[in-house]
Amino acid sequence: MSEPATDIDRPHRSAQSPPPPGRQPEPGTRTRGPWLVAAATSATLLLLAGRYGYHRDELYFLLAGRHLDWGYVDQGPLVPALARLLDTIAPGNLVVLRTPSALLAGGAVLLVAAIARELGAGRGAQLVAAVLAALSGIVLASGHLLSTTTVDLLVWLLAAWCAVRLLRTGDSRWALGIGLALGVGMLSKLLPALLAVGLIVGVLIAGPRRLLRDRWVLAAAGVTVLLAAPNLIWQASHGFPQLGVAASISGGDSSYSGRLDAFTLQFVIISPYAVPIWIAGLVALLRRPAWRAYRAVGWAWLVVVGIVLVAGGKGYYDAPLLLVLTAAGAVVTVAWASRGSLWWRRGLLALGVVPFLLPNVVLLLPVLPADRLPGFVVDVNYDAGETIGWPAFADSLAAVHNGLPPEERSRAVILTANYGEAGAVARYGPDRALPRAYSGHNSMVDFGRPPADADVVIAVGWERPDQLSTWFEQCILAGRVDQRVEVDNDENGGPIHVCRGLRRPWAQIWDTEVRHTG
Repeated sequence: MSEPATDIDRPHRSAQSPPPPGRQPEPGTRTRGPWLVAAATSATLLLLAGRYGYHRDELYFLLAGRHLDWGYVDQGPLVPALARLLDTIAPGNLVVLRTPSALLAGGAVLLVAAIARELGAGRGAQLVAAVLAALSGIVLASGHLLSTTTVDLLVWLLAAWCAVRLLRTGDSRWALGIGLALGVGMLSKLLPALLAVGLIVGVLIAGPRRLLRDRWVLAAAGVTVLLAAPNLIWQASHGFPQLGVAASISGGDSSYSGRLDAFTLQFVIISPYAVPIWIAGLVALLRRPAWRAYRAVGWAWLVVVGIVLVAGGKGYYDAPLLLVLTAAGAVVTVAWASRGSLWWRRGLLALGVVPFLLPNVVLLLPVLPADRLPGFVVDVNYDAGETIGWPAFADSLAAVHNGLPPEERSRAVILTANYGEAGAVARYGPDRALPRAYSGHNSMVDFGRPPADADVVIAVGWERPDQLSTWFEQCILAGRVDQRVEVDNDENGGPIHVCRGLRRPWAQIWDTEVRHTG
């Protein structure tokens, strides 16, 4: 039984934003199916949240949370502040730290189904959209970790849902929802600006262009700028260091970066199974007469993915919009499966679930034993390797530190090549009597440099000894990281050097030579 329309469902007609011409499809009937799928998604993520260990980014967020600011070299203040709050509530509790991500992932599933409903999806199509989202690579991977990507995912989907609703109803007040979502999202990272560009260009290409001068749309732009202002001001006052990080990513100095990787990721980030579905959704958004009002959304993805590929960004940046295309494709696919010979069409859809959707769970979630993790899992999911072995990493440093003469041990410091290693020392070092770790990586460089008299340094992660020799008179290989499992990550087997005799003061080399981004 369909529900009566509420006031919010009825178009708001104004001189600035009349409803789009032609009769648009009515939204589908509300159903509980997506809520059950979303709840199952969040529950599964929470059940698996405590397996393996911290991700290097999570260790970094915890450190950044100890140095709260309105911005950082590679992110905004939102996630570090959240990490600090959660670690204050339950210190060292990985499940609590990851609870918001699990809940946000469930919210993403609901939004994908809600977008499908706005496009006219019935109960079946909404359920299909929810299942495709729940088993997608981007939802599972980002929902397992505390990450800026999880925030981006929900922000983009919420903005997209408001955009679709605006285009369906002609009520431009929904632009305020877009502005609110983008503004909050830019307190995490500046990537939501990319979505704003995509939507603006999409409207310029496909219309309705009157929205670009609508008072509610202009007010929404003001809301976005106002909410993002603290991070934008911090970035401007520090010379926009995120542009330097973006340049490093474009050069391939990061996971999932590089034009070829970014292009390939388009076909696996949801799942290979979903590729024909989201392609069907894109075609329908661009060509279906009844969906003419939504063409700007289809163009938005084309614009965003084009920018990502040309600029060399990470291939998952546009993944939320791929989920929007998947929502549209679910409507098309269910309609196709309901025509003609039902048994073979529905059978064809069902046959792809096990080989193409369920493997995402094994590849992206910690369901296999960490000490027997197959190499292909890390090959596919780089982040899995970065959640294994951090306590043993700290043990390896402790073995080198304990081997120093007592007079050197008391004044030694640790210099790490990346922020994850420094975060691991901060998390596990106190129980092993390790000294403080310093790093020049991203915002770590601003969290403090070693004391002026620190001339005995345990350097970890530096694969090029010649770089260390420019700073120290002597560096010897004192050991290697042994994480006690066979996992191919960025730390296992890495060199640990003991360096002595600082050639120049830390104050002279810290910002100019030790500092690095990526």
